[in-house]
Amino acid sequence: MAYKTKTGILAVAALCLVAVFMTIKAGGNWDYILPKRGMKVLAIILTGSAIAYATLVFQTIANNRILTPSIMGLDSLYMMIQTFVIFVFGSKTRPVMDSNLNFLLCVGLMVLFSAILYKVLFKRDQQNIYYLLLIGIIFGTLFQSLATFWQVLIDPNEFQIVQDKMFASFNNINTKLLGIAGVLMVLVFAYFWRFNKYLDVLSLGREQAINLGVDYDYVVKRLLIGVAILISIATALVGPITFLGLLVVNVTYEFMKTYRHSYLIPASMLISVIALVGGQLVVERVFTFSTTLSVIINFVGGIYFIYLLLKESKSW
Repeated sequence: MAYKTKTGILAVAALCLVAVFMTIKAGGNWDYILPKRGMKVLAIILTGSAIAYATLVFQTIANNRILTPSIMGLDSLYMMIQTFVIFVFGSKTRPVMDSNLNFLLCVGLMVLFSAILYKVLFKRDQQNIYYLLLIGIIFGTLFQSLATFWQVLIDPNEFQIVQDKMFASFNNINTKLLGIAGVLMVLVFAYFWRFNKYLDVLSLGREQAINLGVDYDYVVKRLLIGVAILISIATALVGPITFLGLLVVNVTYEFMKTYRHSYLIPASMLISVIALVGGQLVVERVFTFSTTLSVIINFVGGIYFIYLLLKESKSW
């Protein structure tokens, strides 16, 4: 089957699921239902596209299909920021109550952390990408430990607010954030899109990319900054979703059977939208909100992660 045909099938499937999600059991209350569900679908499209693109680029740079950008500690940093703000200022203060300020604060600090990390690590030439991942794991553990330490000290009622932020949720998204998040994502995609032409070569490895004329450190540094910004925006918008990127990107590779990122990027975004919209339909219509979409994704993604580990161990 041609790649364009496969992409077309994914697009049709995504549109059908969105149509079902928007219209199922509407009961004729279109004036109320359509804007409410439309905002939720828009949040799903933004989040799914950002995570799929960021994970695909990250795995290409790392040449590893079982890694996700969360290994750099961004999810842990998000939880540490949320816990620290409530620990220091309390849950009734402006940094917590003002969702726009909270969103911009989280995105700004996460991007600042990523920029400092890359600036220090890429200061020396010939720095290995796996050294960056190792430092990210160490910082992630540090952030998680600090967040846990502050969580056991705060008031139990305020801990409930922190706990709500531990899991991604598409049910209580502040619609005022969608405009800011959408504009930021469009700007990031527009700026970093010109580096996509290097991804096919980067997937061959550092030495091969340099031999083929790619300014490896320059391109990789900018792509990683783009990955950090997109993950920061998606996490600050709905919360941490650990295994979504791993799941959709590996399914994309299995479905598309190609190395060409011009097809992999749109396919991964569409599969991500299908997974999120379909998952949200299951949560709302089958489980009647008794569980959350992030729990299902992490459960399925965790099983798939173990499968990938067992599959890779057999190939050694």
